[in-house]
Amino acid sequence: MHIVDGALSAPVVIAGSAVAVGGIALGLRSLSLEKIPAAGVLSATFFVAALVHVPIGPSSVHLIMNGLAGLVLGWAAFPALFVGLLLQAVFFGFGGVTVLGVNTVNIALPAVLVGLLFRRGAASADGRVAALSGLLAGSLAIVLTALTVALVLWLSGDEFLAAAKLVVLAHLPVAVIEGLICAAAVTLIHRVKPDLFDALTPPPSASARPA
Repeated sequence: MHIVDGALSAPVVIAGSAVAVGGIALGLRSLSLEKIPAAGVLSATFFVAALVHVPIGPSSVHLIMNGLAGLVLGWAAFPALFVGLLLQAVFFGFGGVTVLGVNTVNIALPAVLVGLLFRRGAASADGRVAALSGLLAGSLAIVLTALTVALVLWLSGDEFLAAAKLVVLAHLPVAVIEGLICAAAVTLIHRVKPDLFDALTPPPSASARPA
C-alpha cells in the first residue's frame, strides 16, 4: 500500500498531508496512558508485516493489520501507523517522505472507520460475535485502504487508472487473509487479555448504575 515519491500530484499530496495532520492530532488526544503499550505493539506489528511486500506499479501488496489497530486504538491508530510508515520510509525506502501524509491517511483512516463500525462487536462477551467482528474489520480495512490508494492515484492522473484498478484487484486475496488473522487475533485477545477491549466500551452513565 506504499505509494512512492513523485507518483502523486501536488494537490493530492498537500490535501493528504493536511488530513493526516488532523488525524494524528485527534489520535494523540485520544491516546491514553493505558493505550500506549498497545499502540507500540500494533505499530511494530504493522512495521514488520509490511516488510514482506510485492511491488505492483506505484504501490505494493503486503499485510497491514490496520483493521486490528482500528479496533484496539480507534483514532490513536493514526499516530501509531504514522510512526510505522515513517520508520519504513527512513530505514527501508518504502513509500516516501513527501507522500507520508497520503500513505498515513490511506492506511489509518480505514482503520478508524472499521473501529467505529465493529469495536462494539469486538468487545462483545460472545466469542462468535467478537470473532465475526474481527473478520469483517480486518477484511473491510484492506478493501477501504485499496480503494483510497486507487482514488488518490486516479486523482493524480488518468495514466494511473490501470494501476489503480490493479491495486484493488490485487488486494482482494489480502483482504481475506487479513480478515482471518484479525478474527484470530480478536479471539486470542479475549482469551488472554480481555481487558484490552475495556476502553472500547463506554462506561455506564450515572443514571444507568444500580442504586
